[in-house]
Amino acid sequence: MTMTSSLNAGVMGLNVNSTRLAAISNNISNSATYGYKRTDVDFSSLVISERASVYSAGGVRATTTREISDAGSLISTGRSTDLAVNGSGMIPVTNLAGLTQPPTERDFMMVPTGGFAPDADGNLRTESGLYLLGWAIGADGNPINTGRSSQTGLVPVNVSSGLFNAESTSRIQLGVNLPGDPSVLPVGDSLSLPIEYYDQIGLASALNTTFTRNSNNEWSVSIQDQSTGTAVQTAAFDITFNADGTLGSVTSGAGATYDAATGNVSFTLPSGPIDMFVGQLNTAAGMTQIGTSFQAQNVSANGSPAGELQDIEISPTGMLEAIYNTGARRNLFQIPVASVNNLDGLTPQGNQAYSVSRESGDVYLWDAGDGPAGDLVGYALMESNTDIATELTNLIETQRAYSSNAKIVQTVDEMLQETTNLKR
Repeated sequence: MTMTSSLNAGVMGLNVNSTRLAAISNNISNSATYGYKRTDVDFSSLVISERASVYSAGGVRATTTREISDAGSLISTGRSTDLAVNGSGMIPVTNLAGLTQPPTERDFMMVPTGGFAPDADGNLRTESGLYLLGWAIGADGNPINTGRSSQTGLVPVNVSSGLFNAESTSRIQLGVNLPGDPSVLPVGDSLSLPIEYYDQIGLASALNTTFTRNSNNEWSVSIQDQSTGTAVQTAAFDITFNADGTLGSVTSGAGATYDAATGNVSFTLPSGPIDMFVGQLNTAAGMTQIGTSFQAQNVSANGSPAGELQDIEISPTGMLEAIYNTGARRNLFQIPVASVNNLDGLTPQGNQAYSVSRESGDVYLWDAGDGPAGDLVGYALMESNTDIATELTNLIETQRAYSSNAKIVQTVDEMLQETTNLKR
């Protein structure tokens, strides 16, 4: 019985060291694979009998674990859509079938890093066929997020919807100084200021803003839209200034409404509503009247002309931003960082991807850089966490352990041969 258990223990030793050799071989072969997480093999003894009079060798068994929580080093690349998580967490992805499947049926996986690039349809994917998932940005500029404890709100990240961009003007800053000296501009005379704005398709037009002096401190402002080629009266309002040159009052007129809380005069153009900031009462933040000449100190308008997609970047907070040749920028998606309680409990799925298991716990989607999740780093990939020197040392130890167990089997065989020879 004892000799048989010795033989069994030796054979088990050969098996577990074969398992460790396979893990070491896989670690070494993937030492240059981005995002690879090394496999470790732990040995534990099996006890059958520990009585003083009778002892049987229980042997050994091997348990493999994937060191997913051990992050590799980040290296810089030249591509903005090369992503890595700097810290705890993973990037949500799916496979080809997941592009068309409902969110509840698609295969949800996670990767620590990925070199993503648009395919023929504009979907961001890795060379191994994993597609990036994120929250789409709604018309209000906020991500469409239906929940953080599931993938139901995630959609494949497709940049084709952002190939072109045109943003209509919705806000104008009117920071001008009107001459305080009536001798510079007598009562009844006017000044005009054209302000460029953009419509819904990115075409530029102008608002002709006319300032007419009614008295020393009182003015009428008329806004005429020239988008049709002919000046059309759009809005009008009256203003007065205090003795110190700050804005004293604003009286709403035809087509215009003044909001004292915001300092905006609101009116509507064919392209949509406009908020023109003229200033809050008793402040000098917008329009003023001091004893200098007419000056357009701070006149600007948001919006942008039609532009073509030039580049895409992903911020540390996970915002995928489209950059256009006009200089305009627009958020298209937000990429969350997926986190589980036990990263090492995730199930490997190939191509450095992992799926949720009972041991890992449920997934939660964080904003990048928030909570326990790490930042998203663009222009970077994560190296394998395999250390070649350590693996080679383990390889030598495994070889010696395998040889020692083989010697056990050989010795037991020789002893059994001696036992057999006793009958002769």
